[in-house]
Amino acid sequence: MTVAVKGTDSPSAVGQTGKMNAFDQSEKSTPMYSNQVNLVGLARTELEDVLARFGTPQKQLRMRTAQIWQWIYYWGVGDFAAMTNLANDYRAHLKEHFVVAIPEVLSRQISNDGTRKYLIKVGSGHEVETVYIPDENRGTLCISSQVGCTLSCSFCHTGTQPMVRNLTVAEIVGQVLLARNDLDDWPERGHAKKEERRISNIVLMGMGEPLFNFENVRDAMRIVMDSGGISISRRRITLSTAGVVPQIARTAQEIGCMLAVSFHATTNELRDELVPINRRWNLAALLAALREYPRLSNSERITFEYVMLAGINDSDEEARRLVQLISGIPAKVNLIPFNEWPRSPYQRSSDDRIRSFADIIHKAGYAAPIRTPRGDDILAACGQLKSATQRLGVLRKAEAGQSAPLLQ
Repeated sequence: MTVAVKGTDSPSAVGQTGKMNAFDQSEKSTPMYSNQVNLVGLARTELEDVLARFGTPQKQLRMRTAQIWQWIYYWGVGDFAAMTNLANDYRAHLKEHFVVAIPEVLSRQISNDGTRKYLIKVGSGHEVETVYIPDENRGTLCISSQVGCTLSCSFCHTGTQPMVRNLTVAEIVGQVLLARNDLDDWPERGHAKKEERRISNIVLMGMGEPLFNFENVRDAMRIVMDSGGISISRRRITLSTAGVVPQIARTAQEIGCMLAVSFHATTNELRDELVPINRRWNLAALLAALREYPRLSNSERITFEYVMLAGINDSDEEARRLVQLISGIPAKVNLIPFNEWPRSPYQRSSDDRIRSFADIIHKAGYAAPIRTPRGDDILAACGQLKSATQRLGVLRKAEAGQSAPLLQ
């Protein structure tokens, strides 16, 4: 059985190859339903425990755990019948008690630049978006951590959507699995491991604030990093936070991934407006936490993300103040041209203004790459993600002449 991606004119890459990478893409994407347990999202120890609870002999537990883990996360197989190194009766036993379920892909849009945006349905019928961004030497998957967002950043489309709930470990890991399915990014059984994978990097920069869902994000990334499965290096995973100060050190200690900070302003007055979490943890508190970051080094720099808003935060004075604030922190500054969205209150800074801003940072000794907008024709660029049902609601209000609030 293969699962075609809905909302496209052609079957997914998985369907074209005919491989048995058949995860259950139904609403059965919560950890437990009916009398079956979803194995996606369980840590190795949890997988071993649940196999024992449902009758796997103690002397076989470690071996069976390793085999099933490899089938799901290395080979991308969710059909127990295709797990051919397991005995037939054991496969039937697994099918009776367990399922390998991931979120359902409701639609897939492909940008002119090759960016893919997936609208996916998670438990209870909620929707989130996941984006794949191909580049010459890497492919980056941008995944979501929450349904909606609590932050209400005024320049961010996602921030106009109410917070609903945290995503589960299964729903976070499931985004990686469904994207690898669609991209045919699993190794072919019986052949050597693929040296070049289409998904080589992961960024937690989709919908939601990852550090407000810390435990689930941490556990999901541990599954993604596990060398017996997906095996993406911690240094190829970047977590972006708006500044949840109490969890910053834990990110280094318990996940070990790279850190990015949505900075966007150099005064508390402006940052309170652009990134309202600053009212709780201001610039002084945030910068103090970053200076004490356990993994801070020249080889593992902190990335400061700075969206360029015309006439708001893009002056030479702001650039010089930014350099002063981050002085002494091994860092780079990603300058992000503002990606406009329907009814957005801001405009993108001009190319000349962005280059002038970048030049000041460069001369101070910091890298300041200017991000090339990707997928903005399908609202898949940075700050543009929003589930379809929420987006339609805003547009309907606009068409009816009603005001749609930009801030929570």
